[in-house]
Amino acid sequence: MTHSPLKKKLAHAMAVAMVVSGTAIGSLYAQAVIAQDDCGPILIADQFNNRVIEVDRVTHKVIWHFGNGSDLPGPHSVVGVNDAERFGPFTLISGTGTPPGLPGCSDTVNGCPDNRVFIVDLNGNIIWQYGHAGVTGAGPNQLNTPVQSLFLTSFPHHPGPHVLITDQGNQRVILVDRHRHIEWQYGTTGVSGDGPNQLNSPNSAEVLSNGHILIADESNNRVIEVTTDLKLVKQFTAGGTISGAAFASRLPNGATLISDANNNRIVEVNGNDKIVWQYATNTQPGSNPSPAPTRAVRLHNGDTLISDQFNNRVIQITKAGKIVFQQGELNMAGDGFNQLNGPYDAKQIGDFTGLTPPF
Repeated sequence: MTHSPLKKKLAHAMAVAMVVSGTAIGSLYAQAVIAQDDCGPILIADQFNNRVIEVDRVTHKVIWHFGNGSDLPGPHSVVGVNDAERFGPFTLISGTGTPPGLPGCSDTVNGCPDNRVFIVDLNGNIIWQYGHAGVTGAGPNQLNTPVQSLFLTSFPHHPGPHVLITDQGNQRVILVDRHRHIEWQYGTTGVSGDGPNQLNSPNSAEVLSNGHILIADESNNRVIEVTTDLKLVKQFTAGGTISGAAFASRLPNGATLISDANNNRIVEVNGNDKIVWQYATNTQPGSNPSPAPTRAVRLHNGDTLISDQFNNRVIQITKAGKIVFQQGELNMAGDGFNQLNGPYDAKQIGDFTGLTPPF
């Protein structure tokens, strides 16, 4: 829960965010944009190490982190983190939790739930939270395996700061305001399917410039584009070849970039669902044969940043497939220098190319 002394900090942050055209928010956004250089720091959701880290891409050193490694959710810990986003001086974190049998969880029978989405300041204080630590549910202020979240101030017909949450276990994507009220939802709570207003283990959602929502509908092996009045207008499957749509984003060129986890590749499709580019992460000598890459984001310089989950690394590749940056050792899990354990998400701080801008 939000600690009362910190509520004022969140209220101030949210109030600032509301004044989108104000100098304060403009300054924050300008600072973020400045970070869009080839040496900008990378924010990584280091899933099985139960931490979020910011790394200097030149030295590979951790320069900021949240999470003490515990597999119990608390004010200083996050369990099975799948997603993190830096906006201004704040970091939005998705505490997904870890199923039994996977690293980072000591309970091999029940698993280690977290079920929170929260915002922390640079000192690691939780200033806003949706969901109760370790509680799985679908009621008010409850989540079930939240895999992704993003902060935004421009959701259609809902002005002001909100958090969009992909609530995987509840088969839904929800828009939550600062008072923790659900203001919009796609997917029928608790119902998995591929019919109208149905999802099957959704894994991400992004708001497009046209006001539509792009959803990676993982277990339906598709990416769908829906309107805010819940109409499905487009579907992408890379010609029926997608297996495990882990993430999707709309690129500046109009194409859609998809993390095709079960096929161990990143694939880009045009508006007609035709493959125009792809990259497999399991072809290097020593690679895990099934690394299941979970997140790929296109950077402003045209490179692609990939969270190569079970290869325990984050890589940046050129259009030609050349690796120009790597954090983590290939297929070697760890928590020491330049080591990761199941990184699920990585973003270059301040670069929202293809992603939902916060302001």
